[in-house]
Amino acid sequence: MVATVAAAYFLLTADYGSESNAFDPFIGVGSMVSPTIFARRSLSYLMSDKPQEALNDAMQAQGVSPVWHFESYLQAAALSALGMDCEAQAAVKKGTMLESKRSKAAGQK
Repeated sequence: MVATVAAAYFLLTADYGSESNAFDPFIGVGSMVSPTIFARRSLSYLMSDKPQEALNDAMQAQGVSPVWHFESYLQAAALSALGMDCEAQAAVKKGTMLESKRSKAAGQK
């Protein structure tokens, strides 16, 4: 259930048009790896009932783009599926904070 909610949120709120080319859904730019590749694979793992693999990819995506909030929500879903509820709650809080910062920054432009 948590994975389905995370999947729906991710798919409904993804706005690739506002991202730079580094967030192209299929390729990296130069030597930079796209966090979207890891995020999509993480989501696929969640939907395939492979939470550890999903968590690994969500963490990789966060390493590439630490200010992107989607990774935190994917981590939360994976952590919840692994029974790590306290860590999942912390990931949701982090994602909410990052999303709020992003929204405020977008509103100031």
